[in-house]
Amino acid sequence: MIFDAARLSFANLFAPETRSVFWKVLGLTLLALVGLWLALREFFVYLALPWLDVLIPGTSGWEGWLAFVIGIFASFGIALALALLLAPVTALIAGFFLDDVAEIVEERDYPAEAAGRPLPLGEAVAGTVKFLGVIIAGNIVALFLLLVPGINLIAFFLVNGYLLGREFFEFAAMRHRPPAEARLFRAKHAGTVFLAGLVLAAFLAVPILNLLTPLFAAGMMVHLHKKLSQHDPAFRRQLGQGAAS
Repeated sequence: MIFDAARLSFANLFAPETRSVFWKVLGLTLLALVGLWLALREFFVYLALPWLDVLIPGTSGWEGWLAFVIGIFASFGIALALALLLAPVTALIAGFFLDDVAEIVEERDYPAEAAGRPLPLGEAVAGTVKFLGVIIAGNIVALFLLLVPGINLIAFFLVNGYLLGREFFEFAAMRHRPPAEARLFRAKHAGTVFLAGLVLAAFLAVPILNLLTPLFAAGMMVHLHKKLSQHDPAFRRQLGQGAAS
């Protein structure tokens, strides 16, 4: 079930409809990073020039050349720094397109079933912030655990497996269930969701490919939620009986 959901989601990444979403995410990411690069470059040049005459007396007549030289060094330094933000910025922007990916998967692979409900704007923004937090936390944990021999890889997969599995499964479930019910459904199938999260953690660990993690995770968890719902049709009825009693 898990590997089938992963296989279908990976194939979905190369479908024409999903490719269009990916190019949107990539384009907006590059646009955001270039804009940030230009703004920070001008800021550092503007910030550094007044101090140069204090630190190096007699440079007041060389502002143009100094600005040019500082701009070159700032450009390379900022570019290297922003390269580290590529995955988090991609995750932030991709978070606004997760419903698009889910809708594509549901329409193409489950046309006979009821369509999911896109999350309201407030929930979508909150979910996007959570996804960003998960990706950032995963990368920070990875960096720190690389310094701890023996447990680094194990801890990386356990932490990210839990976080990614929980967040993305609940996203898929909340398209068809109220938030409280989605969380209960995830808790009932916590073992399966965690194992699926380990697959997402493995995907996250692959350089370059990890930029597609949010889109891959959204598609995979849509498939997994559909499959678990088909294997557990009595859940909602049991939930209703429990509430009534």
